[in-house]
Amino acid sequence: MYPKKSLRFIEFIHRTVIQYCLYPQDIVLQLDQRCRLRKIQILSHQYLIATKIEFFVGDVPEDMSPNLENARYTRLGYVSLSDNEKTGFKARELKSVHVDAVGLYLKLNIHKNHINKYNIYNQVGIIAINVIGETLKGPSDFMDPEYYLDPDRKGQLDDLGLDTYNKPDYISPLDDLAFDMYQDPEIAGIIRKLEKKKQEAVLQERFDYAKRLKSAITELQKVGEKLGKYEVEKRQAVENEDYDKAKLKKVQMDEYRLQVYRDLNLADLLETTGSRHPQVIDLEPIRQATPPRLLELTPRSPIQRSPPRTPPPRTPYDERPLPALKSKDTPRELPSTPPPRTSYDERPLPVKPPAVPDEEPEPAETAVGITGEPEPLTEKDLREASAAIDVFGEQLVSKAYSKTWSYREDALLAVFKAGLHLLKMILTEYVPKHKIQKQDTVWAVERSMQNLLHKSGDTAVRNRDDAKNFVLEMARYPEVKPTNCVPHEAVKPMKNSVAPRLGQSRCEIVEMLYKDLGIKTNSGLNIDNMMQFCVAALSHHAGEVRDGSERIIKALYKEDRQAVKDYLPADDDKTRKITLYRQLFEYFDKVDGKPSKADVRKKRSDEETKKQAEIEALQKQLQSLKDMASGKQPVDENLLKADKNKKKNEPPKKSKIINKKPTADDDDTSVYNMDNICIFCGERNESFTEEGLDLHYWKHCPMLKRCTNCKQVVEIATYTDHLLNECEAKNNYSKCNRCTEAIPKSEYDQHVSEKSCNAAKSSSNHCPLCHQNVSSGEDGWKNHLMGKDGCKQNPRRLLSLNKNPSTGGTSKNKPKATGKNKKTPR
Repeated sequence: MYPKKSLRFIEFIHRTVIQYCLYPQDIVLQLDQRCRLRKIQILSHQYLIATKIEFFVGDVPEDMSPNLENARYTRLGYVSLSDNEKTGFKARELKSVHVDAVGLYLKLNIHKNHINKYNIYNQVGIIAINVIGETLKGPSDFMDPEYYLDPDRKGQLDDLGLDTYNKPDYISPLDDLAFDMYQDPEIAGIIRKLEKKKQEAVLQERFDYAKRLKSAITELQKVGEKLGKYEVEKRQAVENEDYDKAKLKKVQMDEYRLQVYRDLNLADLLETTGSRHPQVIDLEPIRQATPPRLLELTPRSPIQRSPPRTPPPRTPYDERPLPALKSKDTPRELPSTPPPRTSYDERPLPVKPPAVPDEEPEPAETAVGITGEPEPLTEKDLREASAAIDVFGEQLVSKAYSKTWSYREDALLAVFKAGLHLLKMILTEYVPKHKIQKQDTVWAVERSMQNLLHKSGDTAVRNRDDAKNFVLEMARYPEVKPTNCVPHEAVKPMKNSVAPRLGQSRCEIVEMLYKDLGIKTNSGLNIDNMMQFCVAALSHHAGEVRDGSERIIKALYKEDRQAVKDYLPADDDKTRKITLYRQLFEYFDKVDGKPSKADVRKKRSDEETKKQAEIEALQKQLQSLKDMASGKQPVDENLLKADKNKKKNEPPKKSKIINKKPTADDDDTSVYNMDNICIFCGERNESFTEEGLDLHYWKHCPMLKRCTNCKQVVEIATYTDHLLNECEAKNNYSKCNRCTEAIPKSEYDQHVSEKSCNAAKSSSNHCPLCHQNVSSGEDGWKNHLMGKDGCKQNPRRLLSLNKNPSTGGTSKNKPKATGKNKKTPR
């Protein structure tokens, strides 16, 4: 325990309660004298951790002797401690509590411990306790001028109804327990001495000297933290029995310490050879000195403080002359005797000065932008950014803290580029040199990729381009490429709520990685993870994101067509109504060599036009033949000859329904008696008038047959095509690929499985009645259907062979079969 500013009680302990004790346990700290407590700090053990610690302040009534038995305790509150599982029980938790209480004792009520695998005896350990406060003084102490001249008491007065000389609730960072934890002990002691010197210099108005001390304190704080890190490394080396490294660290610490002492001229700053003040300072007169942090610091305690009050009446020291340091030309009035002290309730409240309505606020940015230099950092900013200053330098960090946006933007860009350079150095130099484990490298890359992908959607173009280029570069590093971390992080599907700029950059990164790495076995990219990413991007609301995903899908389709289609909707008319998918499927058709829908429609239209022209030409030729047969126009031998040649060269028609009046015969028949000849079987009969031919077609012609389903009269040669394509019951038939016949669907499976049908030959005709292969051409059909040894399943063949040429009559009651698709009666 030792005083600091007013009082600073700190005890480094490593106390652990006994095994399997009962909770709660109490620890009582007795202070040297009655004090006002401002701050309490507890440093807990890393795994012997209490669940809760309560604080009580104890005081003894004035009429009783000051001992522990007479203490009366008041509860201040409690703090809860973490179970420390997240840190793996390697870090110690520091709890700080701001209080405002007066007493002689401080009691800690320690509750039961957190249960973990290391704390096998249910113990609780406390590493350090730090109590910061101020010693209480009686009113008579304030009448003593020496009280004001004591540098250790210049901070504030007590709370016994007296005024505060400085910020009463300000706590110096040097009193904080964290300062001793992270600072080198020797440097910490020097800093406290310099701080005391600085306060004395301020009281003596040696401001140049105080400025030098302030700068030295700031520099020594950085040095102390660095030496503290060296000390930790040295201890770690000793634990590992690496004594060469420990010795090296010790030498490094000593050399660095001496170098800093020489650079700062520490002996001169501490004035070990005597004060270097040019004039003797008479410290007897009491001057209202301005404290160093009167305007910079804000109260930390939320408790309402009493308003500032006038100091008590001065002693005759106030009537002494001013010191010779002051200019004689500038007379100074002596402070008048202060008014007598009034009670707290009778003091006037501070009055806020009225606002000036016409006064314009000062602009935030001053002439700093004109000079080209950012405003200097304050002491608070210097302490806060000390780590960044060590890495990037004070000039760059001052731009980041500047109020001018242009400086901040440049600083952020420079910091970002420096961070990329540092990450590159770690992955390309530090990792292979120190043989860092693979899982640690993977962890570093994954954490970095998250920030880089987020930075790729930055509003600044330079940041976006740098982030994308570095991702591509990092994927090629020898220590990173085998892990495939970069491709795996890049192709993770993104949500539809992602900003358009970020989504577009993500697609561009994936596209660049695909072009650079491909979808080889060990590249980390494959059809599955890339298509999952692209399908998610296709549903994004921004067009530029969908366009980027579409480019990737088109490139992947050339690699594996079927795998890409498996991730997309079915290619049907409903899907093609969506513009995005219609464009994709049309591109797929183009790659596959298939005509597009527009080409198919055009080709179909051309075929229909050509077919219609042929029909019109045939109808015109037929009409000419009829006119020549009826004598309406002279016979054109060229036309007849061309018609015969055309019929000889034409292949047999696949489907021909008897739907029109016969026009011509294949035999050498005169055009004058064409109406008496059957154009199918070639039979000539005088009774073959229009009605006689209809009867012949319907009942006797051996080349024809009535359909058992629709009752239409069709050619036997085209009966199979009729059943499959023209009949009303065509949906009930399927074509056998072996025999090419129309098989009822109810019998199709059995027919195919048995494979007992007579296989058709490409060079022959196949009879649908007897299922035999016959000679090709029309003559082959006639010989099979009309010959003596022809088709046994054609009943009309025998009728045609046994028919008396004189027979044949007409029946007016029978229906005609001249019209197309004309159905016969049942």
